[in-house]
Amino acid sequence: MKRYARALLPALFLFLLLPLLQTQARAAELDEILRYEITVDVNDDATLRMVYHIDWKVLDSTSQGPLTWVEIGIPNSRYVSMTPRSPAVREIGYSSSGGSYARVDLDREYHAGEVAQIEFELVQDYMYQVDAETEGETVYRFTPAWFDDIRVDELTIRWNSDRALGTLPGCEASGGYYIWTTPLGKGERFDVTVTYPNDAFGFDLSKSAEDAVEEEDSFYLPFALLMILCFVIGPISFISAVIAGFNKTANFAGGTEKKITRTKVVYYPSCQGCGAPRPDGANNCAYCGRSFIKSEEVIKEEDIPREEAALRKKTADGLYRYASSPDTYIRVHVTHVPAARGASSSSRGARSSCAHSSCACACACACACAGGGRAGCSTKDFYRTGLKLRYLAAADKTRSALDKRRDNLV
Repeated sequence: MKRYARALLPALFLFLLLPLLQTQARAAELDEILRYEITVDVNDDATLRMVYHIDWKVLDSTSQGPLTWVEIGIPNSRYVSMTPRSPAVREIGYSSSGGSYARVDLDREYHAGEVAQIEFELVQDYMYQVDAETEGETVYRFTPAWFDDIRVDELTIRWNSDRALGTLPGCEASGGYYIWTTPLGKGERFDVTVTYPNDAFGFDLSKSAEDAVEEEDSFYLPFALLMILCFVIGPISFISAVIAGFNKTANFAGGTEKKITRTKVVYYPSCQGCGAPRPDGANNCAYCGRSFIKSEEVIKEEDIPREEAALRKKTADGLYRYASSPDTYIRVHVTHVPAARGASSSSRGARSSCAHSSCACACACACACAGGGRAGCSTKDFYRTGLKLRYLAAADKTRSALDKRRDNLV
């Protein structure tokens, strides 16, 4: 009995300590991204030439040390090349630590108040789907790497408009580029879709974005489960509620299925701060930064009015206008989730790519890690438990100290 009590005490201590550790982890802000710009040009072979520019400001260089390297999520592992373009980038290479990343090693240590100007070029393949929604059309869906713990003051996506048919969401066009600009809160994402005719570039049916995601899912999902078993379930396995919760979330069949979230969005026709009219596709005022969004509500397909029957058929990412209500839209967001045990596997024709819901592609579909940060997933809480490795180490030290003290008493 005494042996079981000794094993139980450290786990109880760790479980009771978790809420406090989560609060402390959320309180600290290490960095701020002042400018995040991605310029995209489509090559003749349908690969994307993507130039990333990030002005990364260090707010705290004490609690976790100065900034020396970062990881930026990239669409998938099928990149062609990565090339540094600024003096701050000493070295760049591919990292597969829980997703697909560009690991950027900086030229020196950056301390609080300093800004690292990170710029690199990425040539990326497997980013499009042929005949995905409309026969004769090919779509690119892209979500830039997001940051769970960092605010982005301004994200700008510039996409070459040559030969394109259109975009979602709507945006400004200038100098031959479609341009989207928006701030991002912590963990917030921004999706864009660009459509081309099938003969615009050298699209290859064997290079679907869907295939790149599927390949990475097959590796990262079992890996994620293994890590959960080691670092989360093990220490608190005695708690039946946690075990039951894990059994529900671990009900995987080895594949994935499509999940569609529909959000009804109502916009103000003009800015409530400065009165400027809302441009088509804008979420925030370009003059004062205030949000144009009046309300947002997640709805089910059956909640869409009968007169808007066309909206019920929308199953691809995008913002679709109500025909019957001004300034009202349905935002459709598609993700891949693990298929429940017993569910039949989707056929190739039934699956849809999640290139739009990733760090720009596979990350969110294959794992819980967001699209970037100053360190790897172990620091950024890969599994969103609030439990970080250094806390496990601290708990282990506490357990050892308690064991020694108890042995002396005995």
